[in-house]
Amino acid sequence: MEETCSTEAIAKAVREYAGVTRKHAIGEIIHCLRIESDDVVVSFGEDAALIKNNDDGLLLAADGIWSMLMEADPYWAGFCAVLVNVHDIAAMGGKPLAMVDILSIQNEKICHEVLRGMADASKKFGVPIVGGHLHPDSDFSAIDVAIMGIVKMEDAIFSHTAGPDDHIIAAIDLNGRIHPSCALNWDSATIRSQDEVRGQIRVMQRLGEMHLLTAGKDISNPGVIGTLGMLLETSNAGAVIDLGKIPRPDLLSLGIPFSQWVRIYPGMGFIVTAKEENVSKVIEMFEEVGITASDIGYINDSRNLTITYNRKESSVFDLEKEGIMRLFD
Repeated sequence: MEETCSTEAIAKAVREYAGVTRKHAIGEIIHCLRIESDDVVVSFGEDAALIKNNDDGLLLAADGIWSMLMEADPYWAGFCAVLVNVHDIAAMGGKPLAMVDILSIQNEKICHEVLRGMADASKKFGVPIVGGHLHPDSDFSAIDVAIMGIVKMEDAIFSHTAGPDDHIIAAIDLNGRIHPSCALNWDSATIRSQDEVRGQIRVMQRLGEMHLLTAGKDISNPGVIGTLGMLLETSNAGAVIDLGKIPRPDLLSLGIPFSQWVRIYPGMGFIVTAKEENVSKVIEMFEEVGITASDIGYINDSRNLTITYNRKESSVFDLEKEGIMRLFD
């Protein structure tokens, strides 16, 4: 990383990034929709809802793709529609079972490319698409996918359970590339084999079964720092992290500034927390499946996410004053 890296510049870039600011509207929607149910263990704020079903809990999640990506590369949009949903189930320690989609199409060529991307990703991850709904006469193009998974109730990984003194581990597959169609997408999944990506997804399930984590979340559109901020918001906690410890490829040779890297959606990436005695085992398990992992900081009770580098520090989010998803405003 550049020696001149400014913590304040990175904090500002993350705060103002659309991948973060687009999350602000979530809270208002949740306040309108939230209905308590004895069968629902967790819901809003987690990567997937967990619903009681005897010993095997049901996981349910949904995700959509930015319209700008549909326009730039419909094949990659279709691939990502599957990718992001599979990751949501994995982040909960679950096994993804099946998906359904809602496809709105204005252009037939876009439709074919989206479907090709979805089919390729479905085969690669081994998760079938079993139904859905089609709008064949829409005046815009969009793809949304919902996914179902399972997890043993006692093995589920949540994002609201991080506690003071937990260590924060960032895990990213660095064997990839900036996707040609999107400067803020890191693509490792199309490069990896079926066995490799499925092994990377299963590692979260194994970590859940071994109870090595205190919390976890897949790194999504807000990037590594923004995703950590979301985990802190649901955990009612704060954190201090060292920018220099965040896993990254050779940014100089790739011509990628660090301010871009921390906002990138990394494809295969997770933010997890663990007790000190479990950190080395967690990192080892990620490394075994080709994911670079590093202990980047610790949880505290400040409700403030602070980044440090070269003895400088800056606050990224003051969650006491304003949340990212604004779940509790």
